[in-house]
Amino acid sequence: MPIPRNYVTPVRMSAKERAFSQIQRWIIDGTLQPGEKLLDAELAETLGVSRTPIREAFQLLEVQGLVETHPGKETKVTRIKKDDIFKMYSTMAALQSLAAEMTATTIVMEQIEQLRAINSEFENAIKSGQAYQAMEADEQFHNLIVELADNPYVASFNASLQIHIRRFKYVFLKQPIAATQASVEEHAEIIEAFEGRDGERALAMMKQNFIRPMKELHGLL
Repeated sequence: MPIPRNYVTPVRMSAKERAFSQIQRWIIDGTLQPGEKLLDAELAETLGVSRTPIREAFQLLEVQGLVETHPGKETKVTRIKKDDIFKMYSTMAALQSLAAEMTATTIVMEQIEQLRAINSEFENAIKSGQAYQAMEADEQFHNLIVELADNPYVASFNASLQIHIRRFKYVFLKQPIAATQASVEEHAEIIEAFEGRDGERALAMMKQNFIRPMKELHGLL
């Protein structure tokens, strides 16, 4: 199981939290491949913890649908199903579009500038080839809009879906700059819609920001 040996231990996290966070990241970025068997002893040694927090992390990851655990047998990374792209992205597009439409009526200039700064970080991460950092900036952009929409139901479903979409999104953000620059431009148009208090345009651009990569990803996988 190819696990990086230059792992740096985060501070102020319990052993279970550290194990969960790092294994989740390795699954998302492809270090741990779909279908790969996870060895608790090897992971425990690499992360500097006992087997117990590793097994507890497996339970949390199974709830998220990132691993499949068979008691007494083995734990494997769940496989990515190509057709799930349509199901996940279309649902997320609907949630995010609703959030954008709602946010357009209440957002203030300070929050607009915050979105603009995040989009700049997103663009810089893409250009420097930092796929994981780009994904985090992209999520920060969208999560702020969901937060500003102030709808707990949208926020809850968004968080649940986001975990799975991360695996697909990471593949997309590793593509050449020309294929991902469109996301930066769509973000900019969403910001312009917010500046104009144009909920309809914000909704349309947000939907495009998810439907376009959905189609491109399906063609890549």
